[in-house]
Amino acid sequence: MASSGREPLKVADEGRLQGGLKPRHLIMMSLGSAIGAGLFVGSGQGIALAGPAALLAYAIIGLIIVSVMRMLGELAAADPNPGAFSYYVGKSLGPGAGFMMGWLWWIQMTLVVAAESLAAAETLNSLIGVLPVWAWALTFMIVFTILNLTGVSNFGELEFWLSLTKIVFIVLFLVLGAAYLFGWTAEPSPGLSNAGEFLPHGFGGLTAALLVIAFAFGGIEIIAVAAAETHDPGPSVSKSIRTIVWRILVFYVGSVAVILLVLPADDPQMLESPFVGVLDKVGLPAVATTMGVIIVVALLSSMNVNLYGASRMLFSLSVRNMAPKVASKTATNGVPVAAVLASIVVGFLVVPAVYLWGDLVLTRLLSMVGSTLLVTWLAITSAQIVLRRRADAAGTHLPMKMWGFPVLSWLTLAALVAIVVLGLTTDSVRNQILSTGALVVVLWVIGTVIDRRRKAPKPAGA
Repeated sequence: MASSGREPLKVADEGRLQGGLKPRHLIMMSLGSAIGAGLFVGSGQGIALAGPAALLAYAIIGLIIVSVMRMLGELAAADPNPGAFSYYVGKSLGPGAGFMMGWLWWIQMTLVVAAESLAAAETLNSLIGVLPVWAWALTFMIVFTILNLTGVSNFGELEFWLSLTKIVFIVLFLVLGAAYLFGWTAEPSPGLSNAGEFLPHGFGGLTAALLVIAFAFGGIEIIAVAAAETHDPGPSVSKSIRTIVWRILVFYVGSVAVILLVLPADDPQMLESPFVGVLDKVGLPAVATTMGVIIVVALLSSMNVNLYGASRMLFSLSVRNMAPKVASKTATNGVPVAAVLASIVVGFLVVPAVYLWGDLVLTRLLSMVGSTLLVTWLAITSAQIVLRRRADAAGTHLPMKMWGFPVLSWLTLAALVAIVVLGLTTDSVRNQILSTGALVVVLWVIGTVIDRRRKAPKPAGA
C-alpha cells in the first residue's frame, strides 16, 4: 500500500497524560464548560416551567453548587487525579461506588456533548440555514473529535480564547439588557409587566425547573478532572475554585433576570433562543444575529470541554481497572485516543436521531442529564464528609478546606436529598429520578462484582 505521507499514530504506555494545562486554562475551562446549552437554551425552558420562580430555583441550585465546588476543591487540591470525584468516591465509599460514579458521569458527559452539538446546530441552522440541523451536528462532531486528538496544550489554549469570548458576550448581554430595562435605549422598557405570576405551574413546575437548571450548572466540576494535567495542580485548583464560583452565579442569575423581564412568557423565542430574543426586543436585530454566532461558538466551546472531561474520566476508569485497558493507552502527544473516540459516540448517534425525530431530541437530552448531576453532587458531598473526617483524624494538612465543616457539608447533603424527594412527588420528573436511581444501583453492583472478582485469589496453576 502506498504511503499517505503521514506517520501512524504511535501508542505510548498506559497511564501517561501530559501536564500541558496552565492555571489560566483551568479557570477558563471551568467557566467554558458551565456556560453552554444549559444557560443559552435551558434558561428559557427553566423560565417556561417555573415563571419568575426560576430565579429562586437558580439561587437554590447556585448556592448548592458553590458549596459542592468548595468541597470538591478541598479534595482535588489535596489529591489531584483525572478520575476526580469518581476516584474520591471510590476511596471513601468503596470501589463499587467509584465505578458507579465514574461511569455515570461519563454517560452524563457524553449526553451533554451531544446536547451541546445539537443546540449549536439548531442555532446555526436558524441563523444561516445552508445545512439541515443533522448535517451541522455531524460537522461539529467530526471537527471537535479531531481537535481533541491534537494534544492537551493546544486544546487548553484554544479553550481559553473560546471561553473568553463567551464571558465577553455575557457581560455585553447583561449591559444591553439592563440598559433596555432601565429605559436607556430607543425601545420603551416593559418594566415588570412581563414577569407574570410567580409560580404559574405550581410547585410541580418549580421542581421540574430545578432539574433543568441543575443541567445548566453541570460541567463546572470538570475543574477537578483537568487538575491532573495542570502544572502545580494543588494551588491551581484552589485559585480556580475561589475565582469562578461567584462569576458563575452573577452570569446565570443576571442573565435569567434579564430574560425573565424582557421576554413575555409566551414568546416563542423563550424556548428556542432566549438570548437572541432579548436582543431583538432591545431593538438590535443585527447585534442579535452576531450574538447568535457567538452563542454557537459558546456552545461548541462547552462541547469541546465536556468531550475532554469525558475522555479523561474514561481514561481514569481504565487505569483503575474499571474500564477496558485500551482506554488507558495514550498517543505520543499524551492523548488517550480510544477514550476520546468512545466519548464522542453518543454525539454521532444523535445525528440520525435528529433526522428522525427533530427538536424532540434536544429536549429529551436536557431532561435526562439533570438527575444524574444530582447524583454527582450527592456523591461528592458524601465523599468529602468521609475523607475530611479521615484527614482530620490523621492530622493531614489540607491546602484548601471546606467552609464550616461539618455543618455546611451536612446541610448541603440535606438540601440535595430534599430536591430528590421533592422530585419524587412530581409526576413530570419522578420517572426520570427513578430511572437514574436504578442505573446507579446497577452500576454500583457491577462495580462491586468486578472488584471482588479482580481481588479473588486465582486457583493454583491458573
